[in-house]
Amino acid sequence: MSEGVFVHPQGICESKTVGAGTRVWAFAHVLPKATIGADCNLCDGVFIENDVVIGDRVTIKCGVQVWDGVRLEDDVFVGPNATFTNDRFPRSKQYPESFSKTVVRKGASIGANATILPGVTIGLGAMVGAGAVVTRSVPPHAIVMGNPARVTGYTSTEPGRAQAKARPTSARAERAQPSVPGATIVTLSEHGDARGALSVGDFNKDLPFVPMRYFLVYGAPAGKVRGEHAHRECKQFLLCTHGAMRVALDDGAHRDEVLLDAPNVGLYVPPMVWASQFDHSPGAVLLVFASHAYDPADYFRDYDAFLAAATR
Repeated sequence: MSEGVFVHPQGICESKTVGAGTRVWAFAHVLPKATIGADCNLCDGVFIENDVVIGDRVTIKCGVQVWDGVRLEDDVFVGPNATFTNDRFPRSKQYPESFSKTVVRKGASIGANATILPGVTIGLGAMVGAGAVVTRSVPPHAIVMGNPARVTGYTSTEPGRAQAKARPTSARAERAQPSVPGATIVTLSEHGDARGALSVGDFNKDLPFVPMRYFLVYGAPAGKVRGEHAHRECKQFLLCTHGAMRVALDDGAHRDEVLLDAPNVGLYVPPMVWASQFDHSPGAVLLVFASHAYDPADYFRDYDAFLAAATR
């Protein structure tokens, strides 16, 4: 055990792999094979099982049990009485060959009384709301709430703002431009009379590129997230032709949300911007124009790989 580790007289820390500055408080119990990083805070009544790896500067509040197979990366916060699980089909005295791995990525936060099902990953910087039941993996920087947990927004890079949802850019409102460099809201011409409305766009004038293809996304189930990728070279122009949805944008240094809720207002997404569509209204239809033909090699589908390329 490193120097500077504090164990309360009523706490038990059997592990010798504990980083400097970590504090183990009263009635907490750390089993012998657990690995705990530096400057962690394990509050009263925390239990850490053997096959657990915890990074640096992790805070685990009172009443949390961290079971075999759980990995908490650096700077994770776990709120009071949050519940981890590691066996989808538990039976008394019947044990699986191995327990499911649950990973909470760097900087993520889990609210009080949330339940995390086994085998999921809580993405980089994500936030799980109090009482949420997480049944599937959470995207990086996403905010999830409810039972089952659904994406309700994305965290912001702006100081003092907990989430981007607090200030989505509305197509029908002020049309403020996104804070992600290069991403642009484009308002197309609209004409209406007693027969209805018509919106028109000139590819050579109104769009930032001449499209090579288009595709439509529709029938998205409630609570699902679409997109979740970036392109190396392909440019895209998004139009919500029916209903509404929100688009989360991330270039590795800036994050913002745009609300698409008008068929004559589109969003230009440049290369090297991670984009996700979520919070679809019933019947929402997304029309996407793309500057390149489909090429699987042009995609970043892994956020860590995208982040490494975007920030180098």
